[in-house]
Amino acid sequence: MKTLLILCFTAAALPILGKTSAELYQEHCSHCHGIAFQGGNAQSLIDGIWQFGESTGHISRNIKFGITHLGMPAYADTLTDQEIRGLVDFLKKAESQADPEPLPLPTYLQTLDYEIQVDVFAEGLDTPWDIAFLNKDTALITERSGNLRVYADGRLYSKPVEGTPEVVAEGQGGLLAVAFDPDYAEEGNQWVYLAYSHGLEIGPNGRKAPAMTRIVRGRIDGNRWQDEEVIFEAPHETYRTTRHHYGTRIVFDQNKDLYFSIGDRGTGMNAQDPTRPNGKIHRIQRDGKIPRDNPYRRTKDAVKSIYSLGNRNPQGLVFHPETDELWASEHGPLGGDEINLIASGKNYGWPVITYGRNYNGSVISELTHKEGMEQPVWYWNPSTAVCGIDFYSGDLFPKWNNKLIVGALKYEDVRILSIEGHRVMHEEVILKNAGRVRDVCCGPDGAVYIVLNSPGTILKLTPKS
Repeated sequence: MKTLLILCFTAAALPILGKTSAELYQEHCSHCHGIAFQGGNAQSLIDGIWQFGESTGHISRNIKFGITHLGMPAYADTLTDQEIRGLVDFLKKAESQADPEPLPLPTYLQTLDYEIQVDVFAEGLDTPWDIAFLNKDTALITERSGNLRVYADGRLYSKPVEGTPEVVAEGQGGLLAVAFDPDYAEEGNQWVYLAYSHGLEIGPNGRKAPAMTRIVRGRIDGNRWQDEEVIFEAPHETYRTTRHHYGTRIVFDQNKDLYFSIGDRGTGMNAQDPTRPNGKIHRIQRDGKIPRDNPYRRTKDAVKSIYSLGNRNPQGLVFHPETDELWASEHGPLGGDEINLIASGKNYGWPVITYGRNYNGSVISELTHKEGMEQPVWYWNPSTAVCGIDFYSGDLFPKWNNKLIVGALKYEDVRILSIEGHRVMHEEVILKNAGRVRDVCCGPDGAVYIVLNSPGTILKLTPKS
């Protein structure tokens, strides 16, 4: 990692048409490929694996013309051929000189309010995506590759749960969110909910299978998934062959209705179309039925589960523990990551209004405000790649009660947001550079759990005695 930092500073001294290759990389590429080339939403650039060709010509063409089904835009209109060649040389040099050894995980943190002990809760995971606690001793963890893992009796079970749904584990797709039913402990319940990228079968012509976010529930008995029920499946004609922006999280309100998010799947204007499921936050009952007061329930041709629209790619959902208001974190493009307060029938603007621009630098919209469209409670520019969020509620960190814990992929950090009413009053970074933060969770024991990608580890934060 130190070698990478030296490389960045060295390259920064070599100007290319006003901007160095290092500056162009951080501006256009790091959001997906990582600040230190380590990968994230897109592949690593230092692991020696070039999925779409490793020659200078292949890499140059991929930058110039894009890989649109995976969400990589074309840069032909925003970068010159000389700038693209400089980027390719920069990336190849980074690959040859990189030291991929990760930094050691922290064991101690000091914040404004607390000194914190950091322990490893689980490790050796394959891109963990979500964690859900049944109680202080039992949790479920999803791995984006498709595995559902059980943590119980103080250890991570070595074998994943058998028989879970087949997922499209490509790009940003895979096994994503997991949640326990609010009445799990009641006799005859024991429902577990999963959200994942579901692919359609296609004929023998070799076309890429269309996919969309799907929600199922089932039970785990003897480490086997059974009794599966599909409770949300979008119309198959709305499935898309892209492999990014699936959302999603699963949460329940005080009435025990289920909410989940679906990203725009790379097609921005679909987020404004109520006949399309993507680019929305949805609400259903736990058995998949539509609540009577859903805002589009009586709208002709609309997807009846829609609760809000104009959402680009929400990957964090949480209810405030006191007000039961729904908050969401939403990935922006290049800039414009948002924290939104979600309400029934509201339009959050994407892509008509935005504080960001396309990854290739082009303008998405000149508008940041428009009548009938909601403003974010908070936004980041540049983007942090905001991901999982949770309100703290517990006894271990009482000064953090009702503060919002926020994880970030690109900036590899965890932040505490102090909120008064619907305003963010203060932001504090409490963890930095431990890895890409996919999720954060306030556990039933009051500890804070941090789900990291690269390394595939979950950290546990408690007050230092």
